[in-house]
Amino acid sequence: MNKNAAEHTIGVIIPCFKVRKKILDVIAAIGAECSRIYVVDDCCPEGSGDLVEEVCTDSRVTVLRNDTNLGVGGAVMAGYQAAIDDGITLLVKVDGDGQMDPRLIMEFVAPIIAGEADYTKGNRFFDLEQVKAMPAPRIFGNAILSFMAKFSTGYWDIFDPTNGFTAIHRDVARSLPFHKISRRFFFETDMLFRLNILRAAVVDVPMDAKYADEVSNLKISNVIGEFFIKHIRNFFKRIFYSYYLRDMSLASMELPLGLGMIVFGSVFGAYSWIESMHAYRATPAGTVMLAVLPILVGLQFVLAFISHDVSSVPKRPLHPRLRWRRRG
Repeated sequence: MNKNAAEHTIGVIIPCFKVRKKILDVIAAIGAECSRIYVVDDCCPEGSGDLVEEVCTDSRVTVLRNDTNLGVGGAVMAGYQAAIDDGITLLVKVDGDGQMDPRLIMEFVAPIIAGEADYTKGNRFFDLEQVKAMPAPRIFGNAILSFMAKFSTGYWDIFDPTNGFTAIHRDVARSLPFHKISRRFFFETDMLFRLNILRAAVVDVPMDAKYADEVSNLKISNVIGEFFIKHIRNFFKRIFYSYYLRDMSLASMELPLGLGMIVFGSVFGAYSWIESMHAYRATPAGTVMLAVLPILVGLQFVLAFISHDVSSVPKRPLHPRLRWRRRG
């Protein structure tokens, strides 16, 4: 263990809801490098928390209980708070259904320890051979969700946004507005949005997908409409916070100018076409150009804005600065 690693303690948060068959195996697979394990019983109808208390003899385990079902986000944030209160520096979230390999925990915390990231998350789509083994609907659904997440979160260089295998530095976690973060299935993506507002560095960690007899509670076909609306909301919030409230740049002018010109060209062109159709005459070439030119120029402005946004993905880790600020 290097010097930087020795300065950190690792706490594992396991949200529990209908995972009675797998939870003990997940706990048993967590290595000695982890100091604490927080099993969060989110009103599990199978009594996962009771099972752990009755059977598990691992002294690192603490069972937390939510009085009402708060969803995966609510369970994880309860675990985060407990770990922060206990002075744990690296908070790792692992699902209790056995689909995530706890042996990868050190790979998730390594970029944070090395000062390269504030938050790491799994990416099941890194290995093409693994991708080929996935069901086609799962690949297609995750591709759509990932594309929407790039716009709304601002992390253009990551994929698999709903992946729940994550690690975060304590100082970054305590800077998050826990009461505002989505508590249900949108939790992982909303976390990325909140991290971008903080300008935290996020890194993908390649991992294999494990599928056995587990039944996922997340069905992409059921949530894609809800996710789309929330992505649109977060996109406009992020643009306002990053390009108008916190800072202003050339990109701050490119987006409204581009959208305005596209709207003007489209409305003017449609109006001119309808007017010419009713008059039974061809639309003059000058009128056509007056409609097309703003659309083309506006599109260039929007593409320039997207290019700037892509190049502005946070790369400098936040937690070292937060640590020194708190010491000061």
